[in-house]
Amino acid sequence: MRVFPGSPGTLTSLVLRIAQCVFAAGSIASMATTTSFITFTAFCYLTASMGLQVVWSFGLALLDGIALVKKKALHNPVLLGLFAVGDWVTATLSLAAASASAGIAVLYFNDLGNCKFGEECQKYQLSVALAFLGWIAISISSLIMLWLLAAG
Repeated sequence: MRVFPGSPGTLTSLVLRIAQCVFAAGSIASMATTTSFITFTAFCYLTASMGLQVVWSFGLALLDGIALVKKKALHNPVLLGLFAVGDWVTATLSLAAASASAGIAVLYFNDLGNCKFGEECQKYQLSVALAFLGWIAISISSLIMLWLLAAG
């Protein structure tokens, strides 16, 4: 199987996984520093979804790092299938959570005229923006995994 940028065990894959992990952790940190996010179901869902993404991306970043150190490509069909399914699940959950949270943030900022929570609204917006950036990174990884699986 041909090795190209983004395939498991390459530097590009490691960078994508680290970016996913950092964006998801930033989204969680931004949301967790507010006092009232727990009252919004969409924000709780975003936090849970980003938590799953942190765990998944960190685990795969470790695998990529080990593969880089040992100079091995991770092209086992079973592993590629697992990576593809995991990436698609986390990408779907991340997009759904970010979209739901963005809807709530837009409701408070634009539709209701002002946000009664003050500085917390900016943290909500930052958290949603970081979640979308994390989704972009994981969607790139998931498309690469699908391509590798199809090229099989």
